[in-house]
Amino acid sequence: MNRIFGKGKAKGPPPNLTDCIGSVDSRAESIDKKIARLDAELVKYKDQMKKMRDGPSKNMVKQKAMRVLKQKRMYESQRDNLMQQSFNMEQQNYTIQSLKDTKTTVDAMKIGLKDMKKAYKKVDINKVEDLQDQLEDMMEDANEIQEAMSRSYGTPEIDDDDLEAELNALGDEFLLDEDTSYLDEASSAPSIPEGLPGEKSTNRDGVLVDEFGLPQIPA
Repeated sequence: MNRIFGKGKAKGPPPNLTDCIGSVDSRAESIDKKIARLDAELVKYKDQMKKMRDGPSKNMVKQKAMRVLKQKRMYESQRDNLMQQSFNMEQQNYTIQSLKDTKTTVDAMKIGLKDMKKAYKKVDINKVEDLQDQLEDMMEDANEIQEAMSRSYGTPEIDDDDLEAELNALGDEFLLDEDTSYLDEASSAPSIPEGLPGEKSTNRDGVLVDEFGLPQIPA
């Protein structure tokens, strides 16, 4: 059969949006280059018309400029159409990719839910509560043991009133220790003589004294 009718060509993979977007963008860039060349040509014609007087020659240059301007407008229209096509395909491609990501997320959540259900089946809430109760009982027992171990033995009983009286007496002793009357007696003692033996001098009160600190009556 293949010898009679020939063998059909194998179909290639269908085009994808990413390749189409790349192709359209490439065409738009090519048109942009053409528009840039036409802009340069328009500038040249415009400069020529500025230097020319009105007449047939200037009108010919003007006609050329008008023809170039029409071509530029045509290319700009084509470029705008291509850019809009590219934008539409990009939006569609973005939507498709978002849907794929959403499906992947949902599938992952389903798997996670199954794993959670399996894990919960291995956990008995009643056993957890029993474990918490046992831990609480053990903590109470440990506290009772600590209290029992901290008991004191052979300690005489002491009346609280006696302790309070002793505490007040301690306050009185502190007040007695703060008596500074001995400082007054020290301040009234004779001053230490200054100078060498046999010399006369004055004490801190300005009184003439001998080497022993005794006051001297002037002759």
